[in-house]
Amino acid sequence: MFKRFDLHFMPNNGWIAYVGPFPFPWGQAASRRMVGIARSFAESGYSVVVAGGASLPLAEQDLNEGEPKGSVRYIGVGESPVPRMPSLKKIWRVFFEWGQLTVQWLDRQPSKPTHVVVYGGSAQYMLRLLPWCRQHGIPLIVDVVEWYDPRQMKGGRFGPFYLSAQFALRYLYPRCDGVIAISSLLEDRYRKLGCEVVRVPPSLDVQAERSHIQLKNPEDPLVLVYAGTPGKKDLLRHVLEAVEAVDPTGARLKLKVLGPTVEQLKASYGRSNFAPSIQILGRINQEEIASHICSAHFTVLLRMPALFTNAGFPTKFVESLANGTPVIANLTSDLGLYLRDGVEGLVCADYSVHGLSLALERALSLSGSQLEKMRQAAINQAKQSFDFRVHSKNLHLFLSSIKRVPR
Repeated sequence: MFKRFDLHFMPNNGWIAYVGPFPFPWGQAASRRMVGIARSFAESGYSVVVAGGASLPLAEQDLNEGEPKGSVRYIGVGESPVPRMPSLKKIWRVFFEWGQLTVQWLDRQPSKPTHVVVYGGSAQYMLRLLPWCRQHGIPLIVDVVEWYDPRQMKGGRFGPFYLSAQFALRYLYPRCDGVIAISSLLEDRYRKLGCEVVRVPPSLDVQAERSHIQLKNPEDPLVLVYAGTPGKKDLLRHVLEAVEAVDPTGARLKLKVLGPTVEQLKASYGRSNFAPSIQILGRINQEEIASHICSAHFTVLLRMPALFTNAGFPTKFVESLANGTPVIANLTSDLGLYLRDGVEGLVCADYSVHGLSLALERALSLSGSQLEKMRQAAINQAKQSFDFRVHSKNLHLFLSSIKRVPR
């Protein structure tokens, strides 16, 4: 039995339902995105209830992060397939049932939300939420963070996952009452379609992220960190090859790889071994990632410029700056707005092994005072651009401009 939303918690601004088939508040980059947006809403005085994809918790829980003017509570509605569910049942859940449990949860609430915000779910979610919101006269807002490439999806261009995503991106999302876009590219694309749009990059609590910072001894090797799952976006192979080319022995340079295992990387890249300068740690607890990032001199990120990389925005870039760690990267998406060469990090001329190798040589030539200056600049940029409090006013104005729609 799901616990109904308790009306006496609602401020005058009303409450927002933020829904999506993802675990909350931890589990994926999507989870971090939802936490940041939800806390920005709460900072504006809204009460937010996140109906996440996991099956737990069964009753609403407080997020208990900081003391915003509103509140963030969350509940699991069980939309996401569980790991051990048979493949056919997973496919059935995604293509024929997705969104059904979320709509049932919305129907159970004694007071309807002022807005429904949806993150992910593609066409299946939207085909249930759009009619429900129209029926009840409630604005539906979509949080758009990707423009998928066929190479990212099982089945490719004519596979059901890609077709579902494209139907949502091109046809269903523009029919919502508003769009929260993660990048300038998506902002421009939906604004040209006549949508009400606000741009919000990945956001988090910068003050909380900074608490783990540990400075390295300048005499130690320069430490780099890559954290995440490379997928089709991150060019981790180029990073590995550049580090091995610059310092195969590990005397001057160390790269820590968090996420993929040694076996996975060997299989993906056809390798039998890696140089001593590369330390592959595999999957580690989310709580440990920040300490690795904070104790590094730089994180490193290479992506090929393409529609799908320019439409998104790397959460790992934001987390690095928030932890006071400068970034070595080539410029895709909106990174050029926040990464100035020699200030918050180093900009690679391109995404090639040679381009990164040149940037690594530059990094090795930096003094301890220069590295510390970059570290402080990274924190300052994160405070100004990526703290959830920074975006609360714009999101409040955005919601205020979107009124209830005719039934």
